[in-house]
Amino acid sequence: MKNKVIHMIGIGGISMSGIAEILHEKGNVVTGSDAVKNKNTDYLTEKGINITIGEDPSLVDKADIVIYTAAISKDHPELKRAYELHKEVYERAKFLGLMTKEYQHVLCISGTHGKSTTTGMIASCFLEDKKNPTIQIGAILPKIKANYYVGGNENFIMEACEYVDSFLNFYPTSAIILNIDDDHLDYFKNMANVLKSYTKYVHLIAKDGNLILNADDPNTMQIKYPDNINVYTYGINNNANLLAKNITYNTLGYPEFDVYYNEQLIFHLNLNILGNHNIYNALAATLMCLIHGVSKTAIKKGIEEYHGVERRFELVGTYKDNILVYDDYGHHPTEIKATYEALKQIKCHENYVVFQSHTYSRTKEHLEEFADVLKNFDNIIIAPIYPAREENIYNVHESDLVDLIKPYNQKVIFIETFDKIVDYLKNNLKDNDLVITIGAGPVNEVGLRLLEK
Repeated sequence: MKNKVIHMIGIGGISMSGIAEILHEKGNVVTGSDAVKNKNTDYLTEKGINITIGEDPSLVDKADIVIYTAAISKDHPELKRAYELHKEVYERAKFLGLMTKEYQHVLCISGTHGKSTTTGMIASCFLEDKKNPTIQIGAILPKIKANYYVGGNENFIMEACEYVDSFLNFYPTSAIILNIDDDHLDYFKNMANVLKSYTKYVHLIAKDGNLILNADDPNTMQIKYPDNINVYTYGINNNANLLAKNITYNTLGYPEFDVYYNEQLIFHLNLNILGNHNIYNALAATLMCLIHGVSKTAIKKGIEEYHGVERRFELVGTYKDNILVYDDYGHHPTEIKATYEALKQIKCHENYVVFQSHTYSRTKEHLEEFADVLKNFDNIIIAPIYPAREENIYNVHESDLVDLIKPYNQKVIFIETFDKIVDYLKNNLKDNDLVITIGAGPVNEVGLRLLEK
């Protein structure tokens, strides 16, 4: 797609901003609007993309195509104007799906947990092997210092999110399912519907395409896939095509292990990210890369030099010389449990978790599960629930979480603002403590404010 005038409503989102830059690099005139400024809008402005903060219906008048994010209301003045003028209008996922048709190989990484990490690993390996992929990822990848990379038209490496069935708009030639969990139940309602959605997804894979499955995840292995694709599995505990064996941990707590493909040792991997869940992510990435002809040397180097994407167990900095401050995007109990298990590998005096639940519906659905995993931290600070797209019709409150945790851990408290949380931490942290902020909302600001000089 070239030489079009394209207006993007909600351009500051992590996916929308990546699409904007790809379109801009391909020679289109891109404009955008968003409710607030952020680092994505600032970056796009520096690249020469005209962005308006606020709403202005006249912005769509000269556009050939209008793209909007799913978070935008149907009553948004710019969107209404676009329909009145009979513009070509696309929701973000639908448009991204159309973009994928321009590529020979479309590598989609899906699953409830680990999409950004696995996408980042695969991208790093392809870049290491000089395959010049185009990349769309849901987080900032340090290797490219962005959440996108404009490469050639042969390989498109992308996250494929299941929320509101977004991934049903894509045209994968190879797909990974990392795991399937009971997330986004505000949309899916129940696990049966989640599984139905994934079943529809795998039937979109091109004939003679590839499906990569986590053999150790029971929900993933329930998926009914078509007969005309190639299916590969990976795991630790089951008889999969690709296996991790002889797992150990170095002095920093990072996993290392042998990788076997069809019972043949192919290499030994030393990860530079924490957690058993990242062994699975590394296996999925390895299998995808092997299928697509990436050299073993590039796979090993790409994965071993991978240190994570932004906001995935990210070391943000050090407070007062010896207090480590981390941030993690986890917003489902399974993710938080994995983060806690990884955190236990780090030696510290006491840990402090600052948890911000993401959406009222998810808080209500997983309240007891959140409490069950959070109670294990030494000190627990509950931040205000981040509403995202929702009103609190669920009658759920931060105090509900505190009340469930307190019988098991008295060191739990709700604090109503980020500034007060920072003050609380400054007054209570001791030498060699550790702080981690957890949540998909803006809770990472707590760590950044704590580290301000």
